[in-house]
Amino acid sequence: MCSSDLDGMDADALFAKVGEIAAANPGNRCTKYLTREIFDSFDDTAKAVLFRCAKTGIDNADSGLGCYAMQPNDYSTFGKFFDPLIRDYHGAAADAKHITDWDASGVGEGGVLDVTKLGLDELSMRVRVGRNLKKYNLPGMMDKAERIDFEKTMLGAFKALIDNPDYGGAIYSLTPEFADGEANPNLISTEKYDELVKAHVLFKDMDADPFLKSAGIASDWPYGRGCWQSTDGQCIIWFGEEDQLRIMCMKKGTLLNEVFDRLNAMLKVVEAIEGIEFAISDDYGYVTSCPSNLGTGMRASVHVKIPNLTKDGTDTRAKEIAGPLGLSVRGTGGEHTPIGADGTVDISPQSRLFIKECEIIEKLYNGVKLLMEAEQAEGGGAAPAAAPAAAGGPYDGMDADALFKKVGEIAAANPGNRCTKYLTREIFDSFDDTAKGVLFRCAKTGIDNQDSGLGCYAMQPND
Repeated sequence: MCSSDLDGMDADALFAKVGEIAAANPGNRCTKYLTREIFDSFDDTAKAVLFRCAKTGIDNADSGLGCYAMQPNDYSTFGKFFDPLIRDYHGAAADAKHITDWDASGVGEGGVLDVTKLGLDELSMRVRVGRNLKKYNLPGMMDKAERIDFEKTMLGAFKALIDNPDYGGAIYSLTPEFADGEANPNLISTEKYDELVKAHVLFKDMDADPFLKSAGIASDWPYGRGCWQSTDGQCIIWFGEEDQLRIMCMKKGTLLNEVFDRLNAMLKVVEAIEGIEFAISDDYGYVTSCPSNLGTGMRASVHVKIPNLTKDGTDTRAKEIAGPLGLSVRGTGGEHTPIGADGTVDISPQSRLFIKECEIIEKLYNGVKLLMEAEQAEGGGAAPAAAPAAAGGPYDGMDADALFKKVGEIAAANPGNRCTKYLTREIFDSFDDTAKGVLFRCAKTGIDNQDSGLGCYAMQPND
């Protein structure tokens, strides 16, 4: 194959570089799982695509994942590379298959998740999913013409939403012009774009992100980029970001299920439109560019004020509490942004794949409950209550057999994870059920985050 397909390297030079990166950066899953044997099993055309999938992990040696799919079928076409990487990242068994289930009627009180019962007032709540259409390349492999064609395809979906009295709204496009000089009726000014970015309605120029840039996802900016927003401002669909579509609902309120239910209803409207067929994998659910978002493609989050846990001006203590609960903590402006001056942070469940949509929203509600108990305890209030048992088993939905099967898989794939190295079934079984529950919480962060060096936190002073 032509060396230009491999950034000027031949395969020997490429795999010499892959080996060097893997040795110096054992957490880079791309270079861990991309072998010469796998690479050489494909023809030259497929090799070029596989290289593009892996390029961001080669260009950015400190990547944790380091890869993006380029086409909807890449996860099956290059399954020998992607499958072990995906199961490593998500901590999944070799035979796990994703199940889609939005039915939250059994969550909370008949599907109602009222945060006032947690002692909270009105919260900023957001739920979003990533989706891609089956008939197009994923953003990393799209060229300018395909990005424009995709945008024009979506105009029909946006018109259906605008004509629907439940949504209405407008399209804000950044595409300077369509093919052959055709005017774009939805083009907005630079001033309007800046206004929408500042209001978090539209996304920033992705060219500043080195991972998206080397993956090709940021190419051809600003063609094929923009959003639709509903009249009430609560529903937004981004087009042309990391995934072809980022579909989201947000509002301030006290019933967490409202944004979840409205997003589900909007997705049904969009999917019913002719020509809109989302890419789905039999094993991994909804297809996304990044393997981290496969499955549900969902991120459900709330902004909560935790001044006691952030009294040092950082989110360090909050992350120590949230990690074992399976929650991520961010600044209110997103990843790598500061926390609010009043201690407000963005909280969301970490899981995306091999978890049902209804379980994510339940996990967020229960996680916020426990986090607020920790916030109260930090301020001198009551101690946190024990975590509720998840459906299917007391250990995040697992029984002890499933838990230690997972521990064994993580330990084998991540020898530097001391939690799974030293947590044995013999030790676990030596305790009663109450103590087992606490020990599981001590070890949970190492199980949820496989590349941990330690992977455990004490829950009580005597642990």
